[in-house]
Amino acid sequence: MRELSIRHLQAFFFSLGQLWRTRWGTAMSVAVIAVSLTLPSGLYLVLQLTDQISADWQGGAEISLFLKPKVSDAAALKLAGQLQQQPGIAAADYVSATAALEEFRQKSGFGSALDLLDANPLPSLLRVRPQTDQADPAQIAVWLEEFKALPEVEAAEFDYAWVQRLHGIVQVGRQLALMVSLLLGGGVVLIIGNTIRLAIFNRRDEIEISKLIGATNAFIRRPFLYSGFQQGALGGASALLLVYGSLGLLAPAADRLAGFYQSQFTLQIIGWVELLLLPLIGGLLGLVGAWLAVSRHLRDIEPG
Repeated sequence: MRELSIRHLQAFFFSLGQLWRTRWGTAMSVAVIAVSLTLPSGLYLVLQLTDQISADWQGGAEISLFLKPKVSDAAALKLAGQLQQQPGIAAADYVSATAALEEFRQKSGFGSALDLLDANPLPSLLRVRPQTDQADPAQIAVWLEEFKALPEVEAAEFDYAWVQRLHGIVQVGRQLALMVSLLLGGGVVLIIGNTIRLAIFNRRDEIEISKLIGATNAFIRRPFLYSGFQQGALGGASALLLVYGSLGLLAPAADRLAGFYQSQFTLQIIGWVELLLLPLIGGLLGLVGAWLAVSRHLRDIEPG
């Protein structure tokens, strides 16, 4: 076991030396790998933003039930209590016509114009807030139909069209991120596979001599596998730096988007899991590419 560990360490540092000796070519390969891994990582950040906005919306979803003029305060409060007892409803708050007018006065800035009105044009209303796990567009639509049928309700409204669009965008984004990740991951495998293939051809004479003196395919294969892993890991680490840089550029736009949906979301610095995951993914893709290249071309090299 100790001898095997020593052999692996030798192969590891030998492959590092090979990468350094061909550092310009290595730098180009690492740069391409970094860009390939940065794109799906960027999509991940965008999906993280939209998921958080959607979660914040679900916590603050609100259905407005406009009551008929003949409904008294006592009847409205009774209806609010009944609605609050329904499964999936977190709260039902009554807002009188007077309170609604005062709220509109404060938010609209039309206080002087409202003073000219002879009567209050606003109806009393109930604000119904669903529980967070029930606040999806389909369930909201069902509740709207039920609430519209209540005898005390004049109209029931909830602007969920944009919510449906946001959910649709998130779902499309997930599929797009998966497709891009698979395509670019395959590209990383091909890039490293081609790099290892060229390295095998450049060291063909060395490989033939090694086989002549009894070296096994596993011994010859080992440095190439480490080389593929190292290139992929370096590409993943470089992609991580690009993602960190992108966070600073994306943060202002993300804050504006979150503000449109009354969300408190801010882009977070990548955690330790993501910090280790990106270089690891790059390394594993590099290992796969190197394995495919070595398995394909090493068996074709035999001492003449």
